[in-house]
Parts: sequence; C-alpha cells; structure tokens
Amino acid sequence: MQVQNFSYDNRIVRDFAYATMIWGIVGMLVGVWVALLLVFPEWNLSGIAVGKETIGLSFGRLRPLHTNAVIFAFVGNGIFMGVYYSLQRLLKTRMASDLLSKVHFWGWQLIIVAAALTLPLGLTTGKEYAELELPIDIAIALIWVVFGVNMFWTILKRRERHLYVAIWFYIATFVTVAVLHIVNSIEFPASFLKSYSAYAGVQDALVQWWYGHNAVAFFLTTPYLGLMYYFMPKAANRPVFSYRLSIIHFWALIFLYIWAGPHHLLYTSLPNWAQSLGVVFSFTLIFPSWGGMINGLLTLRGAWDKVREDVILKFMVVAVTAYGMSTFEGPMLSLKNVNAISHFTDWTIAHVHVGGLGWNGMLTFGILYWLLPRIFQTKLHSSKLANMHFWIATLGILFYAIPMYWAGFKQSLMWKEFTEAGQLKYQFLETVTQLKGFYAMRAFGGTMFLVGSIIGVYNLFKTCAKGSLLAEEEASAPALEETYHSHGPEHWHRWIERKPVQLLVLTLVVILIGGAVEMIPTFLIKSNIPTITSVKPYTPLELQGRDIYVREGCYTCHSQMIRPFRSETARYGEYSKAGEFIYDHPFQWGSKRTGPDLAREGVGNNRKSDSWHYNHMDDPQALSAGSLMPAYSFMLEQELDTASTPAKIRTMKRLGVPYPEGYDAQANADLMKQAGSIQANLAKDGIKTPANKEIIAVIAYLQRLGTDIGKGQTAQNR
Repeated sequence: MQVQNFSYDNRIVRDFAYATMIWGIVGMLVGVWVALLLVFPEWNLSGIAVGKETIGLSFGRLRPLHTNAVIFAFVGNGIFMGVYYSLQRLLKTRMASDLLSKVHFWGWQLIIVAAALTLPLGLTTGKEYAELELPIDIAIALIWVVFGVNMFWTILKRRERHLYVAIWFYIATFVTVAVLHIVNSIEFPASFLKSYSAYAGVQDALVQWWYGHNAVAFFLTTPYLGLMYYFMPKAANRPVFSYRLSIIHFWALIFLYIWAGPHHLLYTSLPNWAQSLGVVFSFTLIFPSWGGMINGLLTLRGAWDKVREDVILKFMVVAVTAYGMSTFEGPMLSLKNVNAISHFTDWTIAHVHVGGLGWNGMLTFGILYWLLPRIFQTKLHSSKLANMHFWIATLGILFYAIPMYWAGFKQSLMWKEFTEAGQLKYQFLETVTQLKGFYAMRAFGGTMFLVGSIIGVYNLFKTCAKGSLLAEEEASAPALEETYHSHGPEHWHRWIERKPVQLLVLTLVVILIGGAVEMIPTFLIKSNIPTITSVKPYTPLELQGRDIYVREGCYTCHSQMIRPFRSETARYGEYSKAGEFIYDHPFQWGSKRTGPDLAREGVGNNRKSDSWHYNHMDDPQALSAGSLMPAYSFMLEQELDTASTPAKIRTMKRLGVPYPEGYDAQANADLMKQAGSIQANLAKDGIKTPANKEIIAVIAYLQRLGTDIGKGQTAQNR
C-alpha cells in the first residue's frame, strides 16, 4: 500500500486561535459594559454625531453588538480554529485550498469589523442574533460557502475512509446554518444599509425564532459537540465512550432541534398548534442532549485522577456539565407552566449565559490550552495562571447566573401579584428598582469571567511567544483505497460514514422536515392569521418613528406582546391578536422586559400626552425615578431623514402593505401634516420644537401602538 507524505496547515489554525482570543476579550468587555448600564443608566451615551448618523453607546445599540461579537466573533472563530485543526488530522490530509482558507479567515474578520461599525451606528434589521443589514448578510453567505466548499473538498480528497463523529456534526453545522441564514435573511432593501424583513408579524416571529433557536442549536451547539468529540478524547487520551450512543445523539439531535423554535413564542399570537409542536419537540430534546453529555463525561472513565491534575480537562468537564445543565433547563423552559414564569424575565438571561459562558466559553479555552502549545512546539507558559483562570471563570459563572435566576423569579412573582381588592400590587417600575442589586452581582460575575479570560489570553500569548509555530506539520498516511473492502461484520451506520455526499443530503432532508411542517401551514393557510379590518398600515411619520425605535434597539428592553394572563391584561390592556401585526416588518414582540410592554401604549390608561413622551425621551429618570432607560435627548435636536420616506413607502408596497398607487410621491406631505399636529400639541404644553425632528416621529409611533383594535380599552396603572 502506497504511503503518501503531506503536511498539515497550522497557520490557519493559529490565525483563527488569535482571532478567537482577541474577539473574545472584546465581546466580553462589551458584555460587562452593557451589564453595568443596567446598574448605572447614567453611563449610557447616545447621539454622538458622525455625519448624518449618530453613534449610540447606549444599552439598546450595544446589546446587539455584544451578542454578535460573542456568538459570531468569539465562538465563530473558535469553531473554525477547532475545525481546521481536527479536520485535517481526522481525514489525514491538508485543507484542500490554502487560498480558500485565507479568504475564509480574512472575510470573516471583515464581517466582524463591519458589524462592529454598523451596529453602534444603529444600522440594524432589528431581528435578534440577525441584526446585520443585507450587504453584510450577503457577505456572510458568501464566506460561509467558501468555508463549506473548502471543508467538503477536503473531505472528498481524504485518506481516511470513514468519517469520524466530529465530522458529522461539522457537516450538519454547515448545511443547517446556511439554510437558516438564507431563509431568515430574505429582506427587501429601501437603501444600501436599510432593509425590511420579507416576513411580517406572526410569520416573521416564527421564522425569526426558527432561526434564533437553531442558531443556538447549530452554531453554538453542534459544531462544539464535534469539537468535544475530538478534543476531549485527545486531552484525556481515552476513546469516546460509545460509538452507538454518538449515532443516536447525532441523528436525534439534528432532527428534533429544528422543530423547537416555537417554544420562544408560547402564549403569544402564534397559532396554538405550532406552539404545541414546539413544546413536544423541545421537551424531547433532553434525551439526545443528555446522551451527548453522558457520552462526553463517560469518555473520562478511568481518567478522573487525571482530571484533578489537568487544568485542560477541568475546563472541558465544566463545559460538558454546563451543556448538560442548559440542555436540561431548555426543555423545562419549553413547558407552558414554566414558560409562563420565565419568559420576558432575567431567568432566560441566566439560562443563555450558563450555555454561553459555561459550554462555549470553557470548552473554547480548554481547546486553546491543549492546542496552542502543540502547534507552537512548547509547554504551557504557566499552569498556575491556567488554574487561576479556571477558578475565576467558574466562580464568575456562578456569580452571574445565580442572581439572574433569583431576579427572574422575583420579577415574575411581582408582575403577577394582586392585592386583596383585585388590583395589581406593584407598578412595573417597582419591579425594576428591586432588581438593581441582582444586576450589580451579574456585572460582578461577568467581570470575573472577563478577568479570567484576560489572564488566560495573556498566558496563551506568552506560550506562543516562547515557542515557534510549526507552520507545516509533516505527516504521512496510506492513500485511500479506490475500492473498499470490509474486514468483517460492521455496524450499518458505517455505510453512511463512507458517503459524505449522501450524509450531507440526508442531513439536509432531516433538518428541512421540521421547518417545513411548521412554516408551510403558517404561510399558506389563511385561518392561521385571521385579518382584522381595523388594522391599517403605518402612516409615513409613524413608519419613520418605528424605524428610529428599531435603530435604538428599544426591542431589547420592551415587548409588544400581551399574553392572555390576568396579570398582563390588567396591566397593559387587551391581549394581542395575530392579525394586529400584519404590517410589522420586522415584528417587535421582544424577548425581555426591562421596561413595560408597549403593545397598547397609545390607548386607554396607558396613553400619555405627547409632552409626556417628549420629556420622557429627554430625561426618563425625571419622570420615572429609578428607570434604567437611557436618555435620548439627541432626538430633540436631530432632524428626521424625510428624504428616505418615498423609498421606504415603495419598499413597504413591494412587501404587500396596501398603500395607494403613487403614494410615495405624497408621503412626505402627509408626514409633515401629522408632524404639525404633534408640534401643535406640544406647543399647548409650552414645548416649542420644529416639526422635522426625530422626536416627533417617535411620539407618533408610540401613540399609534394599540389604537387599531384597542379603542376604549382600559388597563391598570402600569
């Protein structure tokens, strides 16, 4: 049998490792700052002028920057680091194209930079974890294809017949993320950096959380499971516990996960049948997820003495344990009686960060500690610093998560409590002021994790500095036999492991089933979203105000979805209906209530005067002592971009919003007429302001909310 000589490319592994560490510190630093803004709201900075745009360093603009930096910059680069290292060795071949590897690396970093520039400028689609505008979305798709072509080309030129379990997860990641990103990112551009989702209301919510939940599943989970299956056995010098369990884990996980998105929309206006599907499949996920966790932990059987001594294995054990905890909690949170307590509260924040910090963060650093000394041909600079990093990070996770769990329960109980007279016991602001201590503890825990990460990055860079990169690692392996000869009975699954194209196609079919079953009826069966004749399109001024609302990230703190609970209808007004949102591109239901729900802001007892909104946007704490809301004083001075109105109206018309033919030509005249009316209302209260300021548009939008179906309704003082 001919033995072939070749070399592994470690340069690309080093580059992604460096990017992982650098972007990790950046993303965590922004996260700590965002956490501090909930303790010290006066630290919010809004409206720093940059030409016609404003840079916002407020919570609403920075929170999407934090999530994108951690998910796509830190974790994303960590995925590629691990894949490029393990794939070459599992397939016994160099990556198919050094050029494609470089294009992938630099393209991904440019996308991250583009996100870091556009999000603080308020250039956002307003869809959680998918906030980037259309040109960047297109770039992501292209670079993702570059990665996939390079990976699959490498698989096809392999010298190892069977594909190891890690590669199954890599293939599933590539296929599913491509489908999720493309479907969710279908947008209609009004300008180069302003687009509107092709979907509206209930349909947009379903697509978004089909994407949002499965971005967690297929970007934060499946590739990291592949890395676990490769690096944990390597670090422990033990084989994977069970081959058969890995097969069950893989196929059950990718089939079930894709159905689970609707559990983010329980008790909302999503059709009940879709909610029920989300509950059933989300709960079932506990079985394959824990199968994977057990497979990982039992790989260490007989090596527990080594775990006590080896800091790398400590990181990995905490990571897999956190994966088990979060994948137990996720199915529990999908149960309706539990979700009624947890949704819109800080409980969800705790859940997400146990997975993000524990599973992704700790496994990433465990891999870095194992990998970098090897490719730099040296020993770790300091085991003491690595152990210090481990304990600070582990304690940081606890200091972060425990206060958030407590805060979540406290929020929910206060929101739902009534007096003996049947009145809500607490105003919403009281539930906010009670949580500041918990938010301070959360910020402390996040700071601990950041400090640990800085220590780790310092240790790793010192390790690299004292070694030398083995850029071209020489290797040899027999050429792949053209004809496969079995050497005895083998498991049936071995057939698919020898067929990468069939494995890819079968994976695609498996993940498409759930999405198709949930989405096709929602889009094609009209009864799923009954129309309401009183619901009308937004006026041009309201549309501009809504865009400012999205630009400032108001959806990160406010929901627009009243669930059919006594406590919510008493506080906010009539519960939300599916037909209310048919002109909302994108939907604005939100996922967290740091501020009150705004779905009925313009009607009943919720309605405030125009001057109240004007003063509230200028100085929230002056009207609501203890509020965490940033001040938006710059809106009082910044002129509304009316030049964009015709293009926005035309785009909305292409999306099916029934504006009259040619309305774009007269839209600004109607805009100024409505603005003049608000200007006159403000003047009655002694506020003199030009009609062309952004604050006028925001007031118009807020006063519109709920008016289409909520005339005459009342709600208790919030």
